[in-house]
Amino acid sequence: MQSRILIITGIVFLLEFYVYQAFKTLTSNTWLRISYWIITVAVYAFCFYQILNFNRGDRDQHKIQTLAAIFVIFIIPKLFIVLLLLLEDVIRIFSYGISSVGSSSTAHFPARRKFLSIIGFGTASLLSYAFIDGIIFGKYRHKVRKVKIKIANLPASFKSYKILQISDVHSGSFFHPEKLQHAVDLINEQNADLVLFTGDMVNNFAEEFEPFIPLFKTIKSKDGKFSILGNHDYGDYADWPSPEEKAKNIPKLIGFQKQAGFEMLRNEHRIIEKNGEKLYILGVENWGIKPFPQYGDLDKASENVPPEAAKILMSHDPTHFDYIVKKHPSNVQLTLSGHTHGMQFGIDLKNFKWSPVKYKYPKWADLYESEGKNLYVNRGFGVIGYPGRVGIEPEITLFELR
Repeated sequence: MQSRILIITGIVFLLEFYVYQAFKTLTSNTWLRISYWIITVAVYAFCFYQILNFNRGDRDQHKIQTLAAIFVIFIIPKLFIVLLLLLEDVIRIFSYGISSVGSSSTAHFPARRKFLSIIGFGTASLLSYAFIDGIIFGKYRHKVRKVKIKIANLPASFKSYKILQISDVHSGSFFHPEKLQHAVDLINEQNADLVLFTGDMVNNFAEEFEPFIPLFKTIKSKDGKFSILGNHDYGDYADWPSPEEKAKNIPKLIGFQKQAGFEMLRNEHRIIEKNGEKLYILGVENWGIKPFPQYGDLDKASENVPPEAAKILMSHDPTHFDYIVKKHPSNVQLTLSGHTHGMQFGIDLKNFKWSPVKYKYPKWADLYESEGKNLYVNRGFGVIGYPGRVGIEPEITLFELR
């Protein structure tokens, strides 16, 4: 542990020392230079203190969110400065090499260019501002995305049927339930026939959701509200006083969600019936690539469901679709997932979408089709870790079945 801390400290020092070279070109004021190092050392000292005293059993998310915020606001933007300085140094070395050939007595190493340092710090400042905006406002910019989708063998009674999906609330990441009132109002304005929640209601502990029960109870749906478990709902990322305490967590969460009007589906299905015609809603527990839990059992969830019947599957992790669902004999026409959050950072335009999360999850947002089956990946309702969103807005999805 100590060796890791020393290595990290060394890397951080080299990073900051390199960035300071750009800062020096911007000002010769001694007090500003001293202030730069005082602030920098104070920030890192605070971070290291919090890390060394971190407790996985702590149910307060303020510490984690503070550390994540400092990381993205204070450290990540500096990487852009480092990249710019590295590019400049390559050019400086190359220029020096060219000028020194045949004229070693007059060659001199080029000085740093002030305008590049200005560009570097300007870009870093804009990025820091974006991360701050994401914390204060971004995580509350909930957006309704409307998707019309054709379901094979859909009974006539379910044409134009409206299903609303929310996912990844992570209620423990919010400290004031009333600030999500606007999002719940948006949900209710859609006048959905059915509401489906696709996992991660909490970060770890069932109690996180308790203050949100009155708010989520007001979510309206004509034919009910169903939910499933996500990887965070199992409490595997926390330390527990005993195995018995951990074992109580999921039943407690199911109970809280029931108070809010949500019925939990754990490798099972329910039938929505209209005019004697049926739509099957399947819900499985989390299934992801290890080390994520693989409790999802589609065999069990689809038991006694006709393969030709119209069906929708709730499965938290989108990797389940490619590994299991799309080739499964149950013939699930539409799978609804979440989990990725769009990494809460990226570019999300009509004709261009990018997020670093795509390199881990190729199917990370929106609608995908493979082997005649459809997968929709919701960008998430809440946040985890970094307490904000930049470019990837929190999502409420409204499906109209065709």
